Amino acid sequence: MPVKTAQKTIIFPKIEDNIAYFSRELGIEISFDVILREFKIGRKKAAFIFLDGFANAEIITLIMQSLLEAKQEEIVPNTLEKVASKLLPFGEISLIDNLEEAVKEVLAGPLIFFVDGEREAISIDTRQYPSRQPEEADIEKVTRGSRDGFVETLIFNVSLIRRRIKDPRLRTESIQLGRRSLTEIVLLYIEDIVNPEILEKIRDKLLKIDVDGLPMAEKSVEEFLTEDFWNPFPKVRYTERPDVAAVHLLEGHVCIIVDTSPSVMIAPVTLFHHIQHAEEFRQNPIVGVYIRWVRLLGVFISVFLVPIWLLAAEYRALLPEGLQFIGPRESPTIPLFIQFILANLGLDLLRMASIHTPSPLATALGLVGALLIGDIAVTVGFFVPEVLLYISLVAIGIFSTPSWELSLANRLAHFFLLITTGLFTIYGFLAGFLLIFIRLATTRSFGIPYLWPLLPFNGPALLNVLLRKPVPIKGFRPSFLKTRDSDTAPPGEV
Repeated sequence: MPVKTAQKTIIFPKIEDNIAYFSRELGIEISFDVILREFKIGRKKAAFIFLDGFANAEIITLIMQSLLEAKQEEIVPNTLEKVASKLLPFGEISLIDNLEEAVKEVLAGPLIFFVDGEREAISIDTRQYPSRQPEEADIEKVTRGSRDGFVETLIFNVSLIRRRIKDPRLRTESIQLGRRSLTEIVLLYIEDIVNPEILEKIRDKLLKIDVDGLPMAEKSVEEFLTEDFWNPFPKVRYTERPDVAAVHLLEGHVCIIVDTSPSVMIAPVTLFHHIQHAEEFRQNPIVGVYIRWVRLLGVFISVFLVPIWLLAAEYRALLPEGLQFIGPRESPTIPLFIQFILANLGLDLLRMASIHTPSPLATALGLVGALLIGDIAVTVGFFVPEVLLYISLVAIGIFSTPSWELSLANRLAHFFLLITTGLFTIYGFLAGFLLIFIRLATTRSFGIPYLWPLLPFNGPALLNVLLRKPVPIKGFRPSFLKTRDSDTAPPGEV
C-alpha cells in the first residue's frame, strides 16, 4: 500500500496500487463519469484517470496517439522527464508527488497520467468546462458600450479582465476553498497599486474559510469575508461587467472571482460605489452628471418619499397653500402607514412572483398586479389613490438603484422609517433616520469607512461623487484606499 509521510500519501511505484487508491477515493467502478484508461507506453504500463464531463476528447486523443507511438528506447531512463519534454503535445502540464493532490487535480478537471515504476505523476490540463458564451449583463445594461459579461466559468472571467488590463503586474492568485466542494477562487489585484494591508486582510479572511462546501458561490464567500451578518448594507460590490471590474482594479480595489458565478466581488467599497453605474461613463460628462443626479433622486425616493409624505399628511395644516393637495381628502378607514405597509408587501410579492413566473407570462402577471388588483383595491376603499401613486414612485426608485443588494437594504430602511413615522410621527421619523445614519456611519468595509467621503469629510472626493468628472482630469485614485501609486497618469499628462 502507498506510504503516508507528513500526512501525504506518496505515489507508489506500482501502478496497480495507485489505481486501487483512486478506486477507493473516487469510486471508479461506481461513478460512471470517472474514467480509467489503461494502456502501455513502450513496454511500461500507464494509465489516464479523468472526469468525463471535463475532458476534451480531441486533446486526449492527440496525447494518447503521441504516447502509443513512443518506442522503448525513447522513454528510458527518466521516463516521466522524457515524456513531459518530448512526447506530450500540450503546454499545461505539471508533476505531482502525492496521491491527495492527484485526487484534487482530477476533481478540478485535469487528467492524471501514471507510469509504472515512477514515484511521480503528470497532471495534464485538458479541461473543457460546460459553459456559455459571454453575454450582456442583465442588471448592468448600457445603451452604448461592450456587451460581454461574466459567465459561470472562472477562466473565461479572468480572460475578460486580462483583455482590458494587459499590465504585467496584474496578479491572479488561485485559492481552493471547501473541504468537499474544492471551490476555485481567484484573487485579482494590480501589485504596484493595491494597498498591501487591504490585500493581506482579504487574503487572510479567505484562507481562514473552513467549511464543507461553497455551493452558493460568491454569496457564501461574502458572508465569511464580511462577518457582520445582521447589517443589511452590502460591504462588497457585485458586478457582471468586465469593464467595471477593470476600472476598480485600476483604482486599487481587489476583485474576487468564484468559479460557477457570473458575478465578481469588488472590495473594499463605500456606500457611494453602489449608486454608480457604467452608463454614466459611457456618455458625455455633462450627460453623465445628469444621469447620476437622476439616479440619486431615485435612491432618495425609494427610502424617504413615503415617510415624508406621511409627515406632510399628518401636519397638513402647517403646509403652505401650494402644498395643501398633499394627503387624503377624507379620513381613511385604514391608517395610512398600514396601507403603505400592505402596498409595499404587495409590491415585493409581485416582484417575487414575476421572478418565478415563466417569461411569456411575466408581462401578463405585471399587468394583472398593477392594473386589476390596484384598481379594485382603490374602488372598494382598501387603499386611497395616493398610496398606489407613491408606492409606484418608490418602485421606480428601487429599480433605478444600480446595486440590487443596496436596493434590498434600502427596502428594509424604508420599512423601518415607515413604521417609526406611522407610529410616532415626527419624533419617530427623526429617531428612525438617526438610527439608520448611525448604522451607516459605524459600518466599515475591510476597515474603510462606509460613508467616505461624507464621513470622514473629504470635499474634493465628495464633489467627485456628485459630479462625474471627465477621465482626463480625474488624475488621482481614491485616497481612502491608500494605494501604493496614487496618480493615474505620469507627471505632466493629467
